[in-house]
Amino acid sequence: VQLQASGGGLVQAGGSLRLACAASERTFSKYHMGWFRQAPGKEREFVAAIRWSDGNTLYVEDVKGRFTISRDSVKNTVYLQMNSLKPEDTALYYCAYRFTGSFRVILSKEVNDYRFSGQGTQVTVSS
Repeated sequence: VQLQASGGGLVQAGGSLRLACAASERTFSKYHMGWFRQAPGKEREFVAAIRWSDGNTLYVEDVKGRFTISRDSVKNTVYLQMNSLKPEDTALYYCAYRFTGSFRVILSKEVNDYRFSGQGTQVTVSS
């Protein structure tokens, strides 16, 4: 599966960005898709995930209420709408996939449960 993340940029605190992750795979019904981020000097961390089959979502605590993950089955694209951005959201954002082989597997926050493909997209939030 090839993934292409886009939509990053420079924005002031309180602003919004929408990231997009276009995927090469045609059928994602048994996949989870996730967004992760990595700030300089820090480890890659989970941000949000979505179960493709039913749209179930999972978020890291500090983005709840600000970020929304969604998917478009026609375009094979996952989005991350980011509102009320903070300087601490500054990072390189990556999308990733997890093939589960099932419609019922619980979403995961573990980086090692996902596979990463393609370049990330830089998000910089100025104060």
